[in-house]
Amino acid sequence: MSLYKIIGHQGVKLQIANSIKLGRFSHAHILVGENGIGKSMIAEEMAMKVLGKSEIRQYVDIVKFKVPKGKKSIGIEEVKNIIEEINKKPYECDKKVIILYNSDKMTETAQNALLKTVEEPPEGSFMILLCEKLESILDTIKSRCQIYKLNRLSQKDMILFLENKFPNLSEEEARSVLAFSDGIPGRAEEFISDSFLREMRDVATDMLKQLNNRDLSSSLKFSNYLFGVRDQWQEVLTCVLSCIRDVLIYKETGSEKLIINKDKFEDIKLMGEMFSFNKLNDIINIIKDTKEKLERNVSPALIFDSMLVKMQEV
Repeated sequence: MSLYKIIGHQGVKLQIANSIKLGRFSHAHILVGENGIGKSMIAEEMAMKVLGKSEIRQYVDIVKFKVPKGKKSIGIEEVKNIIEEINKKPYECDKKVIILYNSDKMTETAQNALLKTVEEPPEGSFMILLCEKLESILDTIKSRCQIYKLNRLSQKDMILFLENKFPNLSEEEARSVLAFSDGIPGRAEEFISDSFLREMRDVATDMLKQLNNRDLSSSLKFSNYLFGVRDQWQEVLTCVLSCIRDVLIYKETGSEKLIINKDKFEDIKLMGEMFSFNKLNDIINIIKDTKEKLERNVSPALIFDSMLVKMQEV
C-alpha cells in the first residue's frame, strides 16, 4: 500500500506526497473526515513515508494514541503521556511520528496542555491528529497545523474500491453496498461483514411503507427499534434516504435500470405509487432536520418520535 494506491482523495494525497518529497512536510497535521473515510490509512502512510519505510508493519517510531477504554474523552493524563513519548528520542532512525486518533475528543484543558508541543515539537518529531469534527479543535491548535479535509468518495472511486477489496460481489450486492456506504469505504466494509446493518435496510423499507397506513401507532412502533440502534443513527438515516432516492428515480423514469436497491424493486414500485413527489421531498427534509438535531446531541428518543410523527403527517 502507498499513498498513490489508496483510492480517492487525489488532491490530498498529491499535496502530502509533494510536501514530503520537497522537504516541506510540516511538523503537525490534522486529517479531518467522517468515520470510515480513510483517515487512518492516510495517516499511517504519511508516517511511513516520513520514516522512509516501505514495508507494511508496526514501527517503534510510529506511536499511536486513542481514547482510553472506558473513557469518552482524551484528558490531561493522556496528553502528558503523549508529550512524554514525543520527547523521547527516535529508536530506529532520526524521526518519530505520533498519530492521535479522535483528537476532537480531547478536552479543552488537554488541548491547551498539548499546544506548546504542537507549536514547538522536538527536532525530528511529527504529529498527525485525526478527527471527525474540526470545530471541536481549538483555533490555537488548528492555526499551527496543516489541515487536510477528506471528502466522501465519488461513485466511480467507490466502485473501484469494491472491485479491489471485494471482487466476488455480485452486481446486485455491489449496488446495495454502494447505496448504504454513501461514499464512505469503511461503511461499505461494515455492511458486507455485518448482517445487522443489512437488517437496517429492511427496517427502513418497512418503515416507509407503513406511512401509507395513516396509523400513527403502527409507525411509532419503529421508535423503539430506532432508539435501540441510536448509536448507528447515521446508517439508519442513510438507508431511509437511499430508499427514497430510488423511489424518486423510479417515479421519474419508470425504469429499474438506475435503481440502487434492486433487490427491493417491488417495494420501490409500491412506494412510487404510495407517495407523491412533494411528500417524498417533505420526508427528505424531515430526515435532514432529524440528522441536524442528532448531531447536536438532542435526546434520540424524542427526536425519533418527532420524526415518525412528522413523516406520518405530511
